[in-house]
Amino acid sequence: MASPPILEDEIIRLKHERHALILVHNYQRPEVQNIGDHVSDSLELSRIAARADAPVILFCGVLFMAETAKILSPAATVLVPDINAGCPMANMVTPRELAQAKATHPDAVVVCYVNSSAEVKAASDVCCTSANAVQVVNSIPAEKTILFIPDRNLGAYVARVTGRPLVLWPGYCPTHQRILPEHLLKLKAEHPDAKVVVHPECVTETITLADVVASTSGILKFCRESSAREFIIGTEIGILHRLRKESPTKTFHQVSTMADCPNMKLTTLEKILWSLQDMQYEITVPEDIRLRAKRAIDRMLEIH
Repeated sequence: MASPPILEDEIIRLKHERHALILVHNYQRPEVQNIGDHVSDSLELSRIAARADAPVILFCGVLFMAETAKILSPAATVLVPDINAGCPMANMVTPRELAQAKATHPDAVVVCYVNSSAEVKAASDVCCTSANAVQVVNSIPAEKTILFIPDRNLGAYVARVTGRPLVLWPGYCPTHQRILPEHLLKLKAEHPDAKVVVHPECVTETITLADVVASTSGILKFCRESSAREFIIGTEIGILHRLRKESPTKTFHQVSTMADCPNMKLTTLEKILWSLQDMQYEITVPEDIRLRAKRAIDRMLEIH
């Protein structure tokens, strides 16, 4: 097997040969983050995909993210290194189930977290990410009922911040669900001066113990700009690589080793290389679904 430096060199060579753009989510393996052209959260990666003119986009994340890139950049060939890198939360809402919920709440505005399939986005009114969910909900007239899908934890957090009653879907992120309040309390006792920063996909009991609740980009920004020297990080552990890279003089503690998304970690340098070599696995979205999903994403991008 080739050594990592040779792998990286060959990936870079093929990237230039294919005129490919490599987009990487903050939760990916450290070595995958290091090879990316852009490493960010789903909102910023969506913006990059929307304005990209690269003929090939290689998306290192999970499938719904690559679908979003295809929706926003239809002329590009969008590849994923591992076709099995799905998202359990995205699988917790189907178009059929959403249609049933819309029939129950016929006047509701459907706010769809981007952690969802293209088909579900297409059946929604507006998308959101964890970085802009509050702004999206605040943009909807107060008299409107809001059906928030599929993350009940993010939805509950947004409801508390905005004061808006939301109809919450019962979905959740299994990785963030495993970040428990007892984990935080133990670490807070061991590191009393550390700032606690958590993602809004966590359960309410965990969120209430935090000093700061933010998306991955918000977590990075806060830790980068804060005068604090020590932090307890309550999100998927892949972000620790970038945190330590951006703030090498600061100390970061992971809340739990269980906060490790196995789907995010399916992507490896070997698979990136094979994807570029064989131009696999290509993501496609039917045009009628793409156009309807794009409307929901565009509405989000106009808001924030």
